[in-house]
Amino acid sequence: MDTTSLYDLKPIAWLLAVGVLLALGPLIWVWRRNAGAGAARRLHALTVLALFLTFDLTLFGAFTRLSDSGLGCPDWPGCYGNASPLGARHDIAMAQAAQPTGPVTHSKAWVEMVHRYLATGVGFLILVLAIATWVARRRQRLPDHRGERALSAWWPAATLAWVCLQGAFGAMTVTWKLFPAIVTLHLLGAVVLLALLCIQAVRYQQAALQRLPTALRSGLRTLLVATTALLGLQIALGGWVSTNYAVLACTEFPTCQDSWWPPMDFAQGFEIWRHLGETAAGAPIDFAALTAIHYVHRLMAYVVFAAIGLLAWRLYRIEPLRAQARWLAVLALLQLASGLGNVLLGWPLAAALLHTGGAAALAVVLTWTLCESRREGARSAAGAGARVPKMEVAR
Repeated sequence: MDTTSLYDLKPIAWLLAVGVLLALGPLIWVWRRNAGAGAARRLHALTVLALFLTFDLTLFGAFTRLSDSGLGCPDWPGCYGNASPLGARHDIAMAQAAQPTGPVTHSKAWVEMVHRYLATGVGFLILVLAIATWVARRRQRLPDHRGERALSAWWPAATLAWVCLQGAFGAMTVTWKLFPAIVTLHLLGAVVLLALLCIQAVRYQQAALQRLPTALRSGLRTLLVATTALLGLQIALGGWVSTNYAVLACTEFPTCQDSWWPPMDFAQGFEIWRHLGETAAGAPIDFAALTAIHYVHRLMAYVVFAAIGLLAWRLYRIEPLRAQARWLAVLALLQLASGLGNVLLGWPLAAALLHTGGAAALAVVLTWTLCESRREGARSAAGAGARVPKMEVAR
């Protein structure tokens, strides 16, 4: 291969161009629709758009992984050095002829590249959000009566830095050949990105509506924080199950392999830094290790389901947070149903996608709830400098 191809910038230039074109349509529509609104409302609308498209991207990323399309184009950022699978038809055909059911096919290549195009579009939207926030802050040098300076411009900057890190994890997912730890970190990075965007969307709305978060008693606020942490751990365990293809290690419920405590190898199963299907020493991974990965996720699911149920019940008694309580209850039941569907129905694609989407949605709702509440006695950042009526302390 000509060494000059190592420095060919055409694939990444085309990738960026397609991503920008995909983002421009919804970006212009949202910006024009909110042209007459205040800065907080415009930034809120833009952030909600980025949040919505990031959630869609997370689902499409799950589809890419679950349809075994993650290596549909085994290089990065292009596809066999081309901007799209069209230019790589010959290379893809040769790889498919060598392995008809392998990781490289024409359809899988398109799935992988569409995922990259969408990811680039989301990255462009987040770049626009960061620039728009800094411009709005510079034009409003002092706090005004609407409280539109309530959210620091460092949040969008941090989000932009995070989406760049996500891009790096995406590249490593391909170049490291679906290394389980990298793929799991890529999933967790997507959830963190959703949380960052949700925080900004809620804070902008609070500033625009002059609304303070609801004050919660210390015990309930602690339960909310603990439940969020438990969900983060459970998402990591779920990602570890998926990236190690350990879903079908247990095909019964509530038992596993006709036992309440099947043979499990925890040390091998949770050996983090290793290649897919292998131990760190390079030997094939044991089935007992896959069983351990699956069963720990299942046991943790009981704890998280109970915590979310208790949290939803207590939040429902608080009028300003009833919407969040309903969402938590519905999503928890959806997670239970889709999780059982994965086990009992042999990991169908629809159930697997619902399970990933449900986990991401739970993370967003819990972040939303955290932003719409505060510990009793804590000062609200969203309401700093704004005159808003005092809200009743929720019990």
